[in-house]
Amino acid sequence: MIISVKVIPNSKKSEVKKIGENIFKIKVDAKAEDGKANRRLVEILAEYFKVPESSVFISKGVKSRNKTIEFKSISKSFE
Repeated sequence: MIISVKVIPNSKKSEVKKIGENIFKIKVDAKAEDGKANRRLVEILAEYFKVPESSVFISKGVKSRNKTIEFKSISKSFE
């Protein structure tokens, strides 16, 4: 799954707001320095979509407020 997000860093509280199909506005309670806001964004999205953080990947816009997020599928190996 791929979504587009607009990130608002340094907010008082974290919040996820769906504004369209696969388009989200996300308030992040971390500053946009040293990757802190991006790490917090991944945590927030993982919690919101109930997936592990390792499956959330910022594919475009690492240094921008407008980002494209990809969710990698989780594959299980069967023995």
